[in-house]
Amino acid sequence: MASLKALKLRIGSVKSTQKITKAMKTVAAAKLRRAQDAALAGRPYAERLEAVMASLASKVVISASSPKLLTGTGKDDRHLLVVVTSERGLAGGFNTNIVRAARRRADELIAAGKSVRFYIVGRKARAAINRYYPKLTLHDHDMSQAKTARFEDAHAIAQDLIARYEDDRFDVAHLFFSRFQSALVQEPTEKQLIPVPLAKGAAQAGSAAAVDYEPDEEAILADLLPKNVAIQIYGALLENQAGFYGSQMTAMDNATRNAGDMINRLTIQYNRTRQAAITTELVEIISGAEAL
Repeated sequence: MASLKALKLRIGSVKSTQKITKAMKTVAAAKLRRAQDAALAGRPYAERLEAVMASLASKVVISASSPKLLTGTGKDDRHLLVVVTSERGLAGGFNTNIVRAARRRADELIAAGKSVRFYIVGRKARAAINRYYPKLTLHDHDMSQAKTARFEDAHAIAQDLIARYEDDRFDVAHLFFSRFQSALVQEPTEKQLIPVPLAKGAAQAGSAAAVDYEPDEEAILADLLPKNVAIQIYGALLENQAGFYGSQMTAMDNATRNAGDMINRLTIQYNRTRQAAITTELVEIISGAEAL
């Protein structure tokens, strides 16, 4: 049985931990509101731009001058998985679920005989990806200096991905992130980032609608295609940030409750041990008195 001093020290340690988890929950809750507003505000623009680009991809006339971001390389052999996670942990299974979705997709592609490489954004994916797929990381983008999701970071990542794509380093890029639903629910999501996927049903139904470009098709696509990549990545960063704070708030709330339960159990054990010690001392005093 643990001594009274050991139990008292342990109770004090758990109380200190409970104060930390409660403070982290409060901070995460405060940051969640801003992150949630930013994610929800940016979602319609990203979704609409993605739909417009998918519609254009189904209508554009393929020629030698067509941009690769729209038409693709003509192959489907080399896949790049862009895995976006957070820089910090203590958020339950938030990062693990994103990595698990990427691993599931990677295993499917490898089983189909495809080449797979990883582009990591966020520190928490690094160890898991390197452990399961050693030497398959194409690039690890450092986001440690970013306190919040910034378009500048998304634009830099998009420019790097486009440069690698134009340099014929991969054929298809997939983006993995967590779509924010609520503080309790974050949905791991995959979307094709490069080249622009066709609109649903376009491959079967086709489209006879004409599209007029002003000033011209080449100029419009040259501006919209890179911007779409950056916007989709920025949207993923915003969704991830809101999801991270929601998951962290929930995890810290559970940790605070668990610490409270442990304090109650340790307090009961402490009181019982103390009562047993007092009873033992009384028995010893009475026995000594009777002996005299």
